[in-house]
Amino acid sequence: MSILELKDVHVSYGSIEALHGISMRVDEGEIVTLIGANGAGKSTTMMAVSGLVHVTSGEIHFRGERIDRLPPHRIVERGICQVPEGRHIFPRLTVDENLQMGSFTRRDREQIASDRRLVEEMFPVLAERRTQPGGTLSGGEQQMLAIARALMARPRLLVLDEPSLGLAPLLVKRIFETVKEINRRGTTILLVEQNAHLALETARRGYCMETGAIVLEDTCAALLANDMVKKSYLGE
Repeated sequence: MSILELKDVHVSYGSIEALHGISMRVDEGEIVTLIGANGAGKSTTMMAVSGLVHVTSGEIHFRGERIDRLPPHRIVERGICQVPEGRHIFPRLTVDENLQMGSFTRRDREQIASDRRLVEEMFPVLAERRTQPGGTLSGGEQQMLAIARALMARPRLLVLDEPSLGLAPLLVKRIFETVKEINRRGTTILLVEQNAHLALETARRGYCMETGAIVLEDTCAALLANDMVKKSYLGE
């Protein structure tokens, strides 16, 4: 069953159309990835899902409800939370305060405390640095904090935009192991990732984008074996 569906979505920046009729779906419990070159429209697609850019035509549905006319905070309340490219934590707030901001829309205090323990189990370094300003963390620690902050909203769908950007290989491996663990615990994930090979190894299904359009979709196993994908996205 689809938890997220985009139907012929167009997005423009002024007179320039960035998305030319995107149609895609994410089923409950999946990891789905969107791959493509820089400027292909991946991040714009993510921001459209989160309500951060205006959809000029087409529709976006989440759990059967149309959401493309809702403001971002209402979309978060319905269960979508995005970890943006570049992390965008609150640098002057402590790790603890950043995590509190993630649960800002919630009122279930006991469950918030339980989720806090869960994210600290996933990312023990955050418990160690609880009182430290977010901006003083390393790049990898900031990425962990950004993911943990999003999880504190208890999303049904976690949208990850370039989680490996700027990280050392060992940290990338750790982040993606955590992404798989989050999915195993029941959170559906939509993933945009510059490392196409890693993304396709992590997800179950994938979509390939070029210049604002979906040009190919399939299972990730099939995409990894596709000659066009190998040449265009995997450098083989």
